Amino acid sequence: MMVPHQNIHTFINDPQKISNLTLSQVELRKENRDREIAFSAGLMKSDSGNYIGPFTTEITLTYRNVFTNIGNAYNPVTGVFTAPLKGAYMFRISVIGVGPTPASAAIYKNGEHVVIAYAYQAKDHLNSSNGVVLILEVGDVVYVRLWSGSRIYDSNNNHNTFSGFLLFPLR
Repeated sequence: MMVPHQNIHTFINDPQKISNLTLSQVELRKENRDREIAFSAGLMKSDSGNYIGPFTTEITLTYRNVFTNIGNAYNPVTGVFTAPLKGAYMFRISVIGVGPTPASAAIYKNGEHVVIAYAYQAKDHLNSSNGVVLILEVGDVVYVRLWSGSRIYDSNNNHNTFSGFLLFPLR
C-alpha cells in the first residue's frame, strides 16, 4: 500500500501527468474567465449635485459612471445589463433623495417589475436600497427605472448605484 506522499511523488515525476494537469488548469482558467461577470456603476460623472425627476412617467436610469464592468455585460449608454450566460445573478440598487419628494427606483427583468427601493419623508435627505437574486437565461435584460413622481439626487459622491454579478452558472 502506498502512502499519499508517494503518490504525489510518482505524479510529480511523470512528465505526461504534469503536462495533462497543466492543460487541464489552462482549460479550467479559460472556462472560469468566461464566467467572470460583475459590474458596478454610479449614476453620474458630474462634480456638482443634480436632481433627476420627478417625471410623469417612469424612465430607465443610465448609470454612466462605471466602476467595474468585468465581462462587459452592462451597457452604460442604455443602462441595461444583458446576461451573457444562464445563471443565478445578484443585483443591488441604492437611491438617495431629498424630501418632500419620494425617492424610488425599481429593478426590472425583461420588462417586469421585480423589487423597489423606496423612501419618503417630509424633509431632509432620504435613502433606500434593495437587492435580489435572479435566474437569468442568455439574453435576459435587467435595468433600473425611476418611478413616476420620484426624484433622486446625485453628485460625484455616487449616492445612486446599480451593481450586479454572476453568483454561479446554471445548465
